[in-house]
Amino acid sequence: MASSDSLRLLGVHHLAIICADYPASKQFYTEVLGLAVIREVYRAARDSYKLDLAVNGQYVIELFSFPTPPPRPSQPEATGLRHLAFAVADLAAARQHLAAHGVACEPVRTDEFTGRRFTFFQDPDGLPLELYEG
Repeated sequence: MASSDSLRLLGVHHLAIICADYPASKQFYTEVLGLAVIREVYRAARDSYKLDLAVNGQYVIELFSFPTPPPRPSQPEATGLRHLAFAVADLAAARQHLAAHGVACEPVRTDEFTGRRFTFFQDPDGLPLELYEG
C-alpha cells in the first residue's frame, strides 16, 4: 500500500524521439505507422522541428529534429531506454503492413512469460521498435 507522501504517477505522458532526418522520420511515423499529427512546430532559435503524434488517440510521441544529433548506440545493447513497444491486435497483419512499406522485421518470438507473440523492427534512425500482440 502506498504511503500518503508517495509519488503518485498517473501514467506515461509522452515519449520523446530525436531523429536525424526529419522528413524521413515524419513520413515513417505518420504514413507507415499511422500515427496522427497533433501539432507541428518549427523552433527557429533551435533550427528544430517538434512534431506531436497521437497513438490511437491516447499517448503522445514527440518527434524532434536537431541540426546534427549524435548517433544512438544500439547494438550491442546500450545503457538507456531499450525500445518502444506498440500493442497490436494482429501481429501477422502488422508485419505484412510494414513489409509493404519496405520495413524489415525480425523473426517472430513468443514471450516466455505471457505466451504473447512479438517482433522487433527499426525506425529510420535505427531506434528499436517492437510490435507486441495482445
